[in-house]
Amino acid sequence: MPDDDTRPLAVITGGSNGIGLSLARQFAENGYDLVLAAEDPQHLREAAEALAPTGAKVDTHASDLATESGVDQLYGSLRGRTVDTLCVNAGVGLGGAFADTDLQRELRMIDLNVRGAVQLTKLVLRDMISRDQGRILLTSSIAATMPDPFEAVYGGTKVFLRWFGEALRNELKDTGIAVTVLMPGVTDTDFFHRADMDDTRAGASQGKDDPDVVAKAAFEALMADRHKVVPTLKNKVMAGIADVTPAPLAAQIHRGLSEPGSGKT
Repeated sequence: MPDDDTRPLAVITGGSNGIGLSLARQFAENGYDLVLAAEDPQHLREAAEALAPTGAKVDTHASDLATESGVDQLYGSLRGRTVDTLCVNAGVGLGGAFADTDLQRELRMIDLNVRGAVQLTKLVLRDMISRDQGRILLTSSIAATMPDPFEAVYGGTKVFLRWFGEALRNELKDTGIAVTVLMPGVTDTDFFHRADMDDTRAGASQGKDDPDVVAKAAFEALMADRHKVVPTLKNKVMAGIADVTPAPLAAQIHRGLSEPGSGKT
């Protein structure tokens, strides 16, 4: 591993659990020091403790990344440090019929998944451009390959992140900055519980992907400068089919996974 003075730095939002924590472990085990950002200080402390055996220096930053001030606070904490890799991973979901779901939760979802992602990427990217070096990983979803009934707003945020990342990659193609879009499928995290989707077919699935497998695929794709990564063969097949399936049919297929009550036997 590199010496302390030369270890690269990875900043990971949503790094206290789920895919974010697994990403942190990948970077730590590959010689990076870390800054983990999330809202809950206790979860961040637990994540730092879990990563201690890797030998990486782990700093944490607790702020609300769904707010402009929260993102500014995170960026301010990075002043004077070179961010070699930024993983824009923080995000939330919400299941249910759009007519019935809580508007404030949806607006906050947009603020975190979209606005906060744009703000932090803008700030860190400008620093990367000044030295013509860096890597950015944006966590989208396989949901971005199809319409997402009963996750309509969440799916929209992930479509945004997919094409935002692809567009940035093209803008930066003649620079030393790599941009990769991560598009995981149904993964074994707290996502479905927090999104009120425990009773859906997706939420109740026993075949969810291991977040460590997802993170390893993401890390390898980012290091190889690939434009996107869809972890696991089953998700690659599903994404390939969805990309060429007429939208009304793709929406009906997704409905079978996300409709409330679809996971009950």
